[in-house]
Amino acid sequence: MPRVKPVLARALRRTPLLYLDVAYRDRVRRLGLKLEEHGPTGSVKDRSAIGLLQALHDERPLTPGTVVVESTSGNLGLALARLLPSIDCVFLAVVDPKTPLATRTMLTERGAGVIVVDEPDGHGGYLLSRLRRVRDLCDRNPGYRWPNQYENWASPDIHRRTTGPEITEQAGPELGAVYVPVSTGGTLAGISAHLRRHRPDVAAVAVDVRGSLAVAGSAGRRLLPGIGASRPSAFLKGPHGYDRAVHVDDIEAIAVCRILAEDVGLALGGSSGCAVRALLTDLENGRMDDRLAVCLAADGGGKYRDTLYCDDWATEQGVVKEITAAEEQLRREGLFFDRKHQEH
Repeated sequence: MPRVKPVLARALRRTPLLYLDVAYRDRVRRLGLKLEEHGPTGSVKDRSAIGLLQALHDERPLTPGTVVVESTSGNLGLALARLLPSIDCVFLAVVDPKTPLATRTMLTERGAGVIVVDEPDGHGGYLLSRLRRVRDLCDRNPGYRWPNQYENWASPDIHRRTTGPEITEQAGPELGAVYVPVSTGGTLAGISAHLRRHRPDVAAVAVDVRGSLAVAGSAGRRLLPGIGASRPSAFLKGPHGYDRAVHVDDIEAIAVCRILAEDVGLALGGSSGCAVRALLTDLENGRMDDRLAVCLAADGGGKYRDTLYCDDWATEQGVVKEITAAEEQLRREGLFFDRKHQEH
C-alpha cells in the first residue's frame, strides 16, 4: 500500500512566471502570466487536488479500492485521475457537455469513470445538475468519498500555502495586482489570504464571466469551461475575499486568447483569456497603477484546439462572427503582445 501523504507531497510542482509587454490604447505595460499549465496535468487544479486529497485522507484514510467521486468541468478531474491511481484508489468524474472532448478522452485513458450530465441547471450551465448527481451517487453508495471542491476549505488553503507565495516571490516588490479567474473561488480565496497577511499593498482581483453567479452577476449563457458558476462561490462571501471584481465578456476573452497565440505563440485556456481581458479593462478605466500586474493563467490551450481556437466550433455555437469582430476591435484599439522577457 503506498504511503498517501508522501505521494501527494511529491506531486507538488512550482510553475513559472512569464513576462510579456502588452500594448493597448496607446500605452505599453508589462504583465506577468503565472503559467499553471506547467503543472503535472497542466492546470492550477493540480494544487487543488493535492490539498483536497490530503484533507480527505486526514479525515479518514484513503485505503486501496476507495472510490472518490467529484463534479468537475475538467481540470480538477484530470488532476484527480492522475493522483488517485498512484494511491490505489478509483475515480469517478461527473462532467457535462461543455467539458472538452479531449479532456473526457484523457480522463478515460487514465482509468477514470466518466459520467456526463446533460441536464441544464437553469442558470446558464450544468453545475447544479452535476452536484445533484454526485449527491445521488454518494447516497446510493455510502462508501464513496466526495472531496467537494466547492465548499472544502482545503482548496483555498493549498493556494494560500503554495500559489500565493510563489507569485509574490517571483514578482517581487513591484507586484501591484493579481488577477484570478473564479469558478469555485478556492484559488482566489487562497491567494487573497496570502496577500492579506504578507502583501496587503497588492490587490486581489476576482475575474468572472458575464452570465456567471460566482461573483455576484446574473445568470446567462456561458461558453467557457473553467470559469464562472451557476451559484455564488462559498469561499468569497466575506468582506476580505478580494479587493474588486471584473466581469468580462467570454467572446472578448476568446478573442484575447487568439491574439495572444498569434502574437507570441502562447495558447492559453479561456479562463486565462478572461484574466488578461480583465486587466485590459482596468488599464482602460484607469484602475491600475504603474506596478506589475500578474494574471493567473489557470491552464494552457492544448485541450481547447477544437473549441476556443477552432472556427468550426465557433460556427456551431453561432459566435464565429462575434469572435472575429471582437478580434478586429481589439486590434483597432492597439492590442499587441510582445515576448521580450524570461520566465522566472
